[in-house]
Order: sequence, then C-alpha cells, then structure tokens
Amino acid sequence: QVQLVESGGGLVQAGGSLRLSCAASGRTFSTYAMGWFRQAPGKEREFVAAISWNGGTTHHADSVRGRFTISRDGAKNTVYLQMNSLKPEDTAVYYCAGWRGSYYYPGTEADYWGQGTQVTVSS
Repeated sequence: QVQLVESGGGLVQAGGSLRLSCAASGRTFSTYAMGWFRQAPGKEREFVAAISWNGGTTHHADSVRGRFTISRDGAKNTVYLQMNSLKPEDTAVYYCAGWRGSYYYPGTEADYWGQGTQVTVSS
C-alpha cells in the first residue's frame, strides 16, 4: 500500500512560484510512475504532469509546459512539482497520484491519490 501526502500549496501572486511536494510511504514507491492532477472549482480534474519510475520520462500538459516541472527524489520518496510564472487560471486543488506501473500512459487511471493541496493565484 502506498500513501501520498502533499504539501507546499498556498496563496501567491500572478507571476510567482511555488513548489509542491508529495511524500510517499511504501517500499515500492521507487518502481511506480507518479504524477500531479488538479481540479478547479466547478471543473473536472485534469492531468498536469507525470514522471516515470526513474525520472527518465516526463509528461506535462500543454497548459503548463514550459512553466511547471515535475521531478522526483528516490532517496526521499518524494515527487515535486515546481510551478513558475503562475497564472490565476492555475488556481486549483492539486493532487498527487501514483500508478503501479513504471511508466505513465495518458488516460490511465491512477491507483493512488493524495488528499490534495490548495493553490491560489491572485491577479
């Protein structure tokens, strides 16, 4: 079983930066693909970014590519989402996700979810 705990959310002005962290428990974390999703009020949850088990392959949604970067630290069992040049439309609850497979395949439902962390970007 894998448990995911997000942190790092908060309130930031447009153009600012935040770094989200997702701490994972469980011995098999290092073999799993990990990712981030977000859900804004009144909208469906959407994919943000994903990273393969060894960090060698990453995926970023078009809406965040060039501004957000996903990474992972195996020694710390932690996945990060560095968010730069934030926009008001980035405001959402951000969720960490994990897949039992080693690679992310678009459209594949995640097997594990964190509880979410709020990110609010003011204009």
